[in-house]
Amino acid sequence: MLTTREPGGSPGAEAIRDLLLGGAGNRWGMRAEALLFAAARADHVERTIRPALAAGQWVLSDRFIDSSLAYQGGAGGLGVAEIRALHRFGSDDFLPGRTLVLVAPDGIERARQRDGGKGDRISARPVHYHLAVEGIFHHLAEEEPARVRLVDATGSPDEVTERLIRQLEDLL
Repeated sequence: MLTTREPGGSPGAEAIRDLLLGGAGNRWGMRAEALLFAAARADHVERTIRPALAAGQWVLSDRFIDSSLAYQGGAGGLGVAEIRALHRFGSDDFLPGRTLVLVAPDGIERARQRDGGKGDRISARPVHYHLAVEGIFHHLAEEEPARVRLVDATGSPDEVTERLIRQLEDLL
């Protein structure tokens, strides 16, 4: 199994990650941010994900297109359809077999505490932005229940892992 992340997961995408997550909160406009995520994802799919799948590996990615749909498309105001169009072009509309969205009452605070409490320019956005992101993830799960699943992230790591595995059983 290959584990990877977005933005990142290939040398080119890792370079774009540094551009996306570092710097001031207003470093990029929302359109530029969406284009950078799409470019990073295109490289990630071409150079990392597709070769791994062709070699018979499972690929587990921390974030993918559904995050862009929620963050830039929904909360960022660009529109889900527009982000999907970027994805169709940049990544040939490649979709994951399953997206698991961890849902926790303290999820925003958890995101801000990553990386030793520094977070990044996206996790530092206002609470209303993150609530909009959460709403889009819920909408995606309603729209595509076979592919996008919400998973309760409260409880012990073992309990959460058990819930995650249950949401993958039909793919195993």
